[in-house]
Formats: sequence, C-alpha cells, structure tokens
Amino acid sequence: MKLPSIQPSLGRKIALGYLAVAVLTVGVSLFTFEELRSFEARILLGERIGELFEDAMELRRFERNYFLHHEDTDRRENARYIGRLRERLTQSELDVGLLGTPARIAILQDRLDRYARLMDRYTGADAESKRSLESEIRAAGKDIVGVAENMVASERQLVRSALGTFRTVLVFLIVGVALLMVAIGLVLSRRVVQPLKELEASVDAISNGSRDKLALPAGDREIAAIVNAFNHMLKELDLRQRHLLHAEKLASLGTMLSGVAHELNNPLSNIWTSNQLLLEELGEADVESQRLLLMRIDEQGERARNIVKALLDFTREAKFRQEPVVLIELVDQTVRFIKGEIAAAEASVKVDIPADLVVPADRQRLQQVLVNLVRNGLEAGEHVVIGARGPLPAYGDPSFADGSPVVEISIRDDGGGIPADVLPRIFDPFFTTKDVGKGMGLGLFIVHQIIEEHDGAIEATSQPGQGTVFRIRLPAARS
Repeated sequence: MKLPSIQPSLGRKIALGYLAVAVLTVGVSLFTFEELRSFEARILLGERIGELFEDAMELRRFERNYFLHHEDTDRRENARYIGRLRERLTQSELDVGLLGTPARIAILQDRLDRYARLMDRYTGADAESKRSLESEIRAAGKDIVGVAENMVASERQLVRSALGTFRTVLVFLIVGVALLMVAIGLVLSRRVVQPLKELEASVDAISNGSRDKLALPAGDREIAAIVNAFNHMLKELDLRQRHLLHAEKLASLGTMLSGVAHELNNPLSNIWTSNQLLLEELGEADVESQRLLLMRIDEQGERARNIVKALLDFTREAKFRQEPVVLIELVDQTVRFIKGEIAAAEASVKVDIPADLVVPADRQRLQQVLVNLVRNGLEAGEHVVIGARGPLPAYGDPSFADGSPVVEISIRDDGGGIPADVLPRIFDPFFTTKDVGKGMGLGLFIVHQIIEEHDGAIEATSQPGQGTVFRIRLPAARS
C-alpha cells in the first residue's frame, strides 16, 4: 500500500531548524564533556607520575642518610621506598603506558632492580667493598631520579600539548557551530522568509490594481492555503467586476438607443424612398435607373447593417482583445450613437483627431470609455471637444516609466467643473454626486478599470466654472 505523502509546512521547517540547533548543541556538549574527561584522566596520570618521582627522591634521601649515619632505620626506609616504587610501576604500568612512556618504565624497573641488588650487597660487604659499592649505588640512584624526572617532564609536556589541542579544537568547534547556525538561519530564511516576502510582493501588486493570480512561491501548507484563498478572492472580484461592467454597459446602451434610432432612421428612410420610386416606375423606367435605385437600396441596407453590428459588438460580452483601432472612426461611431442625448439645440460634440492615428485597444471597451466620458461631459455642459494626438514621448509620466511613446486622448467639457475636494474620489466605486436614482457611481470607476486593462493611465483636471478635462494616455501602436 502506498503511504500518503506528507505535505511540507512552515511549522515543520521551523521545528526542523530548532531540532538541528538542539542536536548541534547536544553534540558539542557531549564532545566537550568527553574531552574534559580525557583531560582529567591525563591530569590523574600526571599526579601518579609525580608521586613516583617523589618516592624516588625519598629513596635517595634515605640512601644518603644511611651512608652518613649507617642507621638501620634509614636502610629499612630505603628498602620500603624501593618496594613502593616497584608497586607503583607494577600497578600503574598500563596507565603510565597510555602517556607514551612504556620504554622509560622498563628502564626504571631495570635501574630499580640493579639499585636493590647493590644495596643488598652493600649491607653485607666489608668496609673496603662498601667504599667501592657506594659510588655505584649513588650513580644507580641518580639514574632512577633522572628517569623519573624525565617521565614527569614528558607528562607535563603531554598535558600542555593536550591543553593546547583542546583549546584549538574548542576554537574551531565554536567557529564551526557559529557557521552551521548561520547556515541553518540562511536555509530557514530561504525556505520560510523568502516565500513570505514573495507573497507580500504579490499582495502589494494586487493592492496596486493587479488582478493576476498569485503564483505559489512554496509548497508549504500554510502558504498554499493563503495563496488559494487570495486566488479565490481574486476570482470572485473579477466575476463581480465583469457583472458591474455589464450592468454599466446596459445602462449606457439605454441612453444610446435614441441616438441609434436616429442613426438607423436615415438609411431606412433612404431605402423606403428608393423602394417607392422603384415601384412607381416598375416596367416604365430604363434598366440603368432601376439599377441605380437598387444599388442605393443595397448601400443603405449595408449602412443599417453596420450600425446594428456596431451596437451588437458594444453589447456583446467578449474577452479582452487588443487590435489596431483607427481612433477617428471609433469616435465618430460613438458620437453617432449618443446624438440622441444632445437635447439642447446649441449642444454639440466636436472631434479633433488626426485621420491616421491608430491605437492598440479593445474596440468594445474603449468605446464604452468614450460613451461614459462624452455622456458625462454633455450632462455637465453644452459643448464637448474630443481630441487626440500622438505618438508622444512619455518621459515624466510615472505610469510609463520606460519612456515608451503614448497616444493622448482628451475629452473636454464646458460645465461647472468638479470641486477640489471631490476630484480625488471621482474614480472610486459607488461614488457619485448625482441625485439618488440617477447614477450608481460606477461609470468612472469602470472607465479607470478599462484604461488600466490597456496598461494606460487616466487623469482629470478641473477648475470651478471652467469645465473638466479627462486625459487618457494609452501605449502607442509600435511600427
């Protein structure tokens, strides 16, 4: 049976980091403890060798007293220390050997046996033999002390060496532990902090208007849950925004119907007139006259079909798709649609756009922007001027940091203007200064959203009593 895989999590990573630090600390502590135990054992061995050296010195002291005073007590003490030295060498041979001095132990045992034999001969010898043996005994005793002294010196050197080695190992150990802890910290930072920073950057992008789905910076359970929640929220926001866009589009469509009816009335009237003439002259007119009338009917029918097609394109729900749009054609069509809203006889919409100016845009969405802005201008004043120029350099505009060329579209009205305290809020959703029931406050919000979809920028400037100007900057078509 296949075991289920365990999903990684931030808590597990942090726990593993702390566990690694704990294991490292325990390992260093155990190593230090074992080294201290070893160092303690060396010190104890050093004490034993020191005691051996002291016994050798006592052996020589009683030897000298015996040669000076010839007292039996001194001889017995000398023999006792010979036995003590033999006992120490026998009992501590293994321990002393650990200090690296087994050869010296064998030499010391040999010197001690020779010294004991000489002392035994000295005790039973005559006066003349004692004089010759005395010098040999002194030399043998001196050898014993010398070997013991060398052992003490070697032991002290070994202790100093062990202490230096321990100090060096401890320094390297501290440095190694510090480096390992830094490495663990970096790994935790890369595995824990970095995904959180990436998530923070993605959330900042959302707060600045981005609607892109969040990418999963890490497979951790907690981060995955947050990313999924944010993506679900973005999906719901996008869905609601599309609903708002469609609702605003339907509202704009309602205001355009009178203009569309007026626009359709002309070709339908021409078709009806041509058809009446054709019926009256049926069988009497020449073929050429009938052909001209039929061509006029066909031309006006095509014109009516294009008007209906443009209206259907405006209302149809479609995905965002940029294509080269001849700006003057789109503006003229939009103006024809909203002619019915020009109620006053003196009201007008003036267009000042180069005939060859092309902008990459979603035709349907850009037309909705123009409908909203021109309609607002006609509600505010009597005259609206739609202008455009470009391509222009975008240096100094923070919305186009790379300095790429832009097309600027302006919609100017001669209304009463927007108060300074209201101007910063006009693009907020559901913000309106109209009376209740006359507006939802979504028109300019949707305009702002559509311009952002085009990677463009929109701003409004207004002076009380001098009208309002909306300026739209869109990336220019690249050759």
